[in-house]
Amino acid sequence: MSAWISLFQRYWPDFLKGAGITLELTFVGLLIGFVLGLLLALGKVYGSTWLRRLCTGYIEVFRGTPLLVQLFLIYYGLPSLGITLDQSTAAYAALGLNSAAYQAEYLRGAIVAIGESQMIAGRSIGMSRWQTIFQIILPQALRLALPAWSNEPISLLKTTGVVFLIAVQDLMAKGKRAAAASYNPIGAYLAVAVVYLGLVFLLTLVLKWAERRTKIPGFEMETKSS
Repeated sequence: MSAWISLFQRYWPDFLKGAGITLELTFVGLLIGFVLGLLLALGKVYGSTWLRRLCTGYIEVFRGTPLLVQLFLIYYGLPSLGITLDQSTAAYAALGLNSAAYQAEYLRGAIVAIGESQMIAGRSIGMSRWQTIFQIILPQALRLALPAWSNEPISLLKTTGVVFLIAVQDLMAKGKRAAAASYNPIGAYLAVAVVYLGLVFLLTLVLKWAERRTKIPGFEMETKSS
């Protein structure tokens, strides 16, 4: 145990830097995924037939293929088409595009749960369709979606570990370097696991607080564990 504590203290500055990169990847990927996921959800619920099919196809492709394959296609495959992205940009893109497919389903479920009666009520007082969506339906749907959606940030944080394979210096990359330098892979990766656990714990606290602040009394969606 003392040897592990010594290793943890020795490489703590590296782990801390890696954790910062991991959090940055998580939040940027989450933001990209939210914006695109919201557009996909709106397209599936309110779009024309061809748009609904397009959105469904996107969601099925990105949920049905591994993130690692998507990351490699973006980083190694796009240069053959004349599009070259640096490691960080490729990681943001892969995480965001992948997360969008999952967030779209959380958001779509919440929008559908609000019910058509809200649209009818908005139109009956002279609001346009999109005014009703953005001013009445979405504010309720976003609050309703939060308990289920809160699984996504936690899942995405843990998923960022794959980006070390394209040389992004995240927490996992720092752990790999510590394992090679110390000749103690078990201790190094155990230390990385402890840091991930701390990040997940803190993120969970923030999400639980946000959930309590935005809860709609008596109107909840069923949540699934991540």
